[in-house]
Amino acid sequence: MTQRTTRILLSSTLYGTATLAAALDAGRFAPADRTILLVANNAATPETTPALDEMPGFERLRDRFDAVLSWNEAIAPFHPGGWSPRADDLPLWERHLRLLWELGDDAVELAVESIQVNPATAVAQIFTGAPVDVYADGLMSYGPTRNKLDPLVGTRVRRLLHLDLVPGLKPLLLTEFGVEPEIVPTEVFLKVLAELGESADALPPVADGPALLLGQYLSALGILTPEEEEELHVRMARGAAELGHRHLVFKPHPTAPARWSRTLEKEAERLGVELTVLDTPVLAEVIYQRMRPALVVGCFSTALLTASALYGLPVARAGTSTLLDRLAPYQNSNRVPVTIVDALLPGLSDRTAVEAQEAPLSVAELTELLRAVGFAMQSKIYPQLRPAAERYLATRLDAHTWRYFKRRRLTSLALPGAVPAQLAFIPRNAVVRKVARRARSFKRAALG
Repeated sequence: MTQRTTRILLSSTLYGTATLAAALDAGRFAPADRTILLVANNAATPETTPALDEMPGFERLRDRFDAVLSWNEAIAPFHPGGWSPRADDLPLWERHLRLLWELGDDAVELAVESIQVNPATAVAQIFTGAPVDVYADGLMSYGPTRNKLDPLVGTRVRRLLHLDLVPGLKPLLLTEFGVEPEIVPTEVFLKVLAELGESADALPPVADGPALLLGQYLSALGILTPEEEEELHVRMARGAAELGHRHLVFKPHPTAPARWSRTLEKEAERLGVELTVLDTPVLAEVIYQRMRPALVVGCFSTALLTASALYGLPVARAGTSTLLDRLAPYQNSNRVPVTIVDALLPGLSDRTAVEAQEAPLSVAELTELLRAVGFAMQSKIYPQLRPAAERYLATRLDAHTWRYFKRRRLTSLALPGAVPAQLAFIPRNAVVRKVARRARSFKRAALG
């Protein structure tokens, strides 16, 4: 008798679920006897924040799945982002979940997002031995794996499903395990988004072709202060007004404070422009379909790339220089998304660049930059990228590209650019590097 197969698809966002739906529609998953959507609500306070299966539009995706289950309920009272099972308890948890979800002795296959962190890591650990597909709906897939994965998990990953947000650019994520990327067809993904747009709640009436401002709630990540993020939104409004846009739409982050909208409303009044604040939790892509913005402005949101690459809308960035300087440590996983947006999209204050909408870098040039940044971020995971990083830094560092690197980081990795040119031989001298390492170890021992 053939063993039944149950596929468990873990998702925490409506956007991610739309990606999974498109992958299913495009035949990117082999047939299974049962397909489960496992919903994780990763909000800081899940009790007061709707899960993705309670959001407008989800009902149009539900029929792709045989069952929709809650990870939060399965592990209550623990939080999905902070809980993982103890190693000794893994068999117990698997038996519990097989009973709870009526899996029986089915062969289990997994598809998860953000494999490096919980809840994806926890689910992969519990179902020991289950093959894993990773899907990525954002720009982080083009960067390195944010930390070293347990080989018992990493070696089970079969492929990386991703959207073609930067055509021609190959993801770096999970390549240390030889994982090959596989594109979810753009045309299929757009059809799924069109379904969401048809069923979404009515948006407020807005004049044709407004400038859309995207909020991200960066202060919650500790990157900006609340005051700095408010000022960033104000700069977006000013920049759009200076480009001649008289109708602005602000899409705040769902968990952002309401007072930010009021600050922006005061600035809009001062600028003499009409501002509409969207209170309805709706995907930016639905707004693209309904309003066809004349310009989309944001910091480093993935929605900037979906606007440009998938919908052909004009885009502009704001605040990326500040974030490149502020992100800490250098290994911060947001660095690659910020780098891509900064390198590819025009700055809001550059009218000529915004009007031209031409990418300043080719895909080949961007690939070289990201290999250097990726090695600087995770040199121990991707040691094979050192030659590419050294080549880029030795030939391409200038007043503009320095923004993507930190001298202290280059020094710690003995990379070009770490010290003045006349002393460049020092980092490459094995004896000097050995003495420096011993000196650092003595210093740590003394401080300890």
